[in-house]
Amino acid sequence: MKLKYMIGAFVLAFMGTGCDDNLETFKTQGYTGTPAVIENITSEALPGQILLKWSVPKGGDFSYMKIWYKDPLLKETVYKIVSKKATELLIDDTRARFGEYEFFFQSFNINEEGAEVKSIKAVSGIAPATYSLKKYALTVDMLSTNAQEPTEGPIEHLVDANNGTFFHTRWSSPLIPLPHYIQIAFPEEHKDFSISYVNRTDNNWTTDGRPTKVELQVSNDGQSWTTIETLTDLPIGVGTEYTSDYIFSDKTYNYFRFNVIETSGNTSYFNMGEFSFSDLEVYDPETVELD
Repeated sequence: MKLKYMIGAFVLAFMGTGCDDNLETFKTQGYTGTPAVIENITSEALPGQILLKWSVPKGGDFSYMKIWYKDPLLKETVYKIVSKKATELLIDDTRARFGEYEFFFQSFNINEEGAEVKSIKAVSGIAPATYSLKKYALTVDMLSTNAQEPTEGPIEHLVDANNGTFFHTRWSSPLIPLPHYIQIAFPEEHKDFSISYVNRTDNNWTTDGRPTKVELQVSNDGQSWTTIETLTDLPIGVGTEYTSDYIFSDKTYNYFRFNVIETSGNTSYFNMGEFSFSDLEVYDPETVELD
């Protein structure tokens, strides 16, 4: 069995013998009487943890205590050793999904004579999920728009990894009224995500024509669209980078639109340096498949 322990109150000291004696005599220091049985054991469910608490009866004493339990995640019995001064122990990396854990407590004197074993059943709080973003490798053939400006700013500039180039929607005649959009046709389904973009960076341009209000829309057929988030108060500074919060969708989709409905300077177009889409990857310890 593996021992996972906290250093307890073991104190070893030795007394040297006379200078003519080549042997060393070791004397243990600690409580040698009958070890006290702890009382009032309680537990508290915390996120991904269990907090155990107990008390020692008035006048009771012992040298150390052993606490053990079967960990269903590790599939082994875990042992902890605490000093007589300890009155609580935090058990990490627990799961609500496993239901009741049973903890056993036994105090010992310095001669390793144990008291009566006590036990308690306890549950864990829900272990929190963790999130990470994985940038999707967009390609030009996935992108389209309803309002490409024919004289400048082709849409491929959104994914050329060059902040010095830009995409521009139509400003020349005949004008196309807002909303103007960037559309992505994915070859596979997506769900939760975040988007990022960089405003146009060249110094010959003002802060007009920046997206300031945008609908994030999804579709399964490219015809019927659902708005799942509306972004407002977006930055307009030259070269400013923006990354959205995590966007949670209650459905999967193959098509995505960044649908611009308002712009800075009240223009009838928008421009942008770079655009990216990242999938939100969720690790939920309460639902992840176990070995």
